[in-house]
Amino acid sequence: MTVSYFALYQTPDDPADFEEKYFGTHVPLVEKTPGLVENRVHRVIRQFVGKPAYHLIAELVFTSPEAMKAAFASPEWAASGENLQQWGGMELVTMFSAEPHGPGPTPG
Repeated sequence: MTVSYFALYQTPDDPADFEEKYFGTHVPLVEKTPGLVENRVHRVIRQFVGKPAYHLIAELVFTSPEAMKAAFASPEWAASGENLQQWGGMELVTMFSAEPHGPGPTPG
């Protein structure tokens, strides 16, 4: 069963500058993380309810909790975290891991 690590980024004061740093330096470092199956980055185009307002949502997919744990111990993961701190991205982010709940109800 896969497991995902999510990073929810609040809307920054300067979205263009944020994206330049995020996609220009951070994403290339994240994608070097061993065991990473897929890096899915979504731009929030409309938020209907809730606060704070989100700008980007990143979903990092790993094959298993063990693979994710090993990835978090890697120098590549550490480098991506240091990068995020260097340009202030840590101040905007909420991070958590989640696994699929299972199949939903079958349409009838």
